Amino acid sequence: QVQLVESGGGLVQAGGSLRLSCAASGRTFSTFSTYTMGWFRQAPGKEREFVAALRWSGGRTDYAGSVEDRFTISRDNAKNTVYLQMNALKPEDTAIYYCAAVPVGLGDYYDSRRYVDWGQGTQVTVSS
Repeated sequence: QVQLVESGGGLVQAGGSLRLSCAASGRTFSTFSTYTMGWFRQAPGKEREFVAALRWSGGRTDYAGSVEDRFTISRDNAKNTVYLQMNALKPEDTAIYYCAAVPVGLGDYYDSRRYVDWGQGTQVTVSS
């Protein structure tokens, strides 16, 4: 089992930026190298939705269309940490953001049911 701890959420005005962090532990880096890491979000009254994904080995990234030009997912191998840089934030980005992990390279990285480990979530609120 991998432990995931998110941080970096908060309140920001529309047009602002935030960087979320997801610190992963419980495995060595060589094991993490097989992982797919994902960011998902859930707004009140809505289903959890895919935001971004990263293959730890090789660094391939994928994004939801709604965030593709504004958000960037990245990793720091030395810290076993995945980041989500969020720019040009909009009120509709308001949600709880979750980090997730699965120990394989996923083709259907957008499907939350494929992920096995989840963080506790961090709240992002964007005011208009």
